[in-house]
Amino acid sequence: MPFASMKIGLIGAALAMALALPLAGAQAQMRPAAGMGNQIVDVPEKPGYVPSADEEQLDPAFRRQPVYFRTNEPPGTIIVHTNERFLYLVLGDNRALRYGIGVGRDGFQWAGLQKVSRKSEWPDWTPPPEMIQRQPYLPRFMAGGPGNPMGAAALYLGSTVYRIHGTNMPNTIGMAISSGCFRLVNADVQDLYNRVPVGTKVVIRQAPEL
Repeated sequence: MPFASMKIGLIGAALAMALALPLAGAQAQMRPAAGMGNQIVDVPEKPGYVPSADEEQLDPAFRRQPVYFRTNEPPGTIIVHTNERFLYLVLGDNRALRYGIGVGRDGFQWAGLQKVSRKSEWPDWTPPPEMIQRQPYLPRFMAGGPGNPMGAAALYLGSTVYRIHGTNMPNTIGMAISSGCFRLVNADVQDLYNRVPVGTKVVIRQAPEL
């Protein structure tokens, strides 16, 4: 690895640790995982593929966990830090529940303020034109189910085409691979789905909050 790239990676990891330290066990350290940082990869979708229980086990750095988190947003707010590859559910008192996520590929990352406008369990999937262009073999429509790339649940963001949803490819958590949506492993998206109601505020950021 070039020294400049290594230095950037180390700075990013240090910043993430400073802003999101696990509450349980002050000695725990967040170690980089495959796909962490600004890695952008071209991994084809696998409609119909059902991951095994072992594949659903994330690297410790991306597993759901309570963390120290400073923010002025009220409890119940969802905050997505695209560059960190983390989604935070604000709990209050400088605490949040942190989830590892996959984010938009280069050219499809975005920032802004939205609300959860709708929720759906085992949603159907209609790949966007941009994804069809990159992967022409994809179906134009796929009913919801265990092999569906939308996973076990979806939170729809405002009137946009973007969603927070599950995935049948848990190995892509921590990567920049989607067409702008945010993906979690199915267990995590089900947990988030059960915690937040329609109308929840969602803040999408490209850089950490200072």
